[in-house]
Amino acid sequence: MNELREVEVEVVVVGAGQAGLSSAYHLRRTGFAPERDFVVLDHSPAPGGAWQFRWPSLTYGKVHGMHALPGMELTGADPARPSSQVVAEYFAAYERAFDLRVRRPVDVTAVREGADGRLLVETSDGAWSTRALINATGTWDRPFWPRYPGQESFRGRQLHTAQYPGPQWFAGRRVVVVGGGASGTQHLLELAPYAAATTWVTRRPPVFREGPFDEDAGRAAVALVEERVRQGLPPRSVVSVTGLPLNDAIRQGLADGVLDRQPMFDRITPEGVAWNDGRRVDADVILWATGFRPAIDHLTPLRLREPGGGIRVEGTRAVADPRIHLVGYGPSASTIGANRAGRAAVRDIRRLLAEQDARALAA
Repeated sequence: MNELREVEVEVVVVGAGQAGLSSAYHLRRTGFAPERDFVVLDHSPAPGGAWQFRWPSLTYGKVHGMHALPGMELTGADPARPSSQVVAEYFAAYERAFDLRVRRPVDVTAVREGADGRLLVETSDGAWSTRALINATGTWDRPFWPRYPGQESFRGRQLHTAQYPGPQWFAGRRVVVVGGGASGTQHLLELAPYAAATTWVTRRPPVFREGPFDEDAGRAAVALVEERVRQGLPPRSVVSVTGLPLNDAIRQGLADGVLDRQPMFDRITPEGVAWNDGRRVDADVILWATGFRPAIDHLTPLRLREPGGGIRVEGTRAVADPRIHLVGYGPSASTIGANRAGRAAVRDIRRLLAEQDARALAA
């Protein structure tokens, strides 16, 4: 593409993970044509969204809550295969089945105000002028690394969940795992049989959830996350308000002493970590299972952030700019949430465009 030329479309979808593909499906289903009316831009090298980057030991059978994309079920997957392969193949088949014509790899560098009330989407592959934008960029590209005194002095390796190499890599190493979420506990249980020693630290005591997680509990959890984004606060994950399911693996880890939670250390030393009460633990690796933040820096020119640090959202619509919809953000970050949010975003965008057209005819 000639990067000086702006291509005009009705809608740009940024990201081709669960949220982006769901949105593209609903655009196509309601009459928008790919490439003519909308375009899907994805910076990943291949189909699969963030799933393609998951560690090999995360097999499909270990994945919790993977919900099928709208219009096409994922069936017959081997639970022993890596989820990165299973989901990538499924997403690729989905893109072909619905002729979504995802453009990749394309990096979206900025979204800013364009001409005539349109948005200008600047990318590594030229610019698009659009009437509306669905942002479905997720969080994988923004791993959160907490900062602690002495961090730069540590002589071992520091890794984030995004770089997790699989349990065998930790053989013979002393490992400190930081984080009380699902990733932290999964990593710890998986690598403990290989490691020379493990220490688990979290800022808050972990909350283990007994019993089934029914529909009412799910709605209540999503409502808590939704309230934060409605107030313009940075979203928290749904897991952060549901607690960790007390399954057989967790029970065994507690019984074996692997899940022996320690309070957060106060500083990092060249040899490991230390607490202000004088306790020290030597370590070869610090594994930060500390989550991710929304990848929305490209929206900065639009000044959507509230004083609280997040983007205030009603449903999927950015309150500060109804042309922008965030799918897979906050309460719609789960796979089933992304499906529903994609449908809702397209419905709102169709209404917005119809209103714009009616105003233009009346003028």
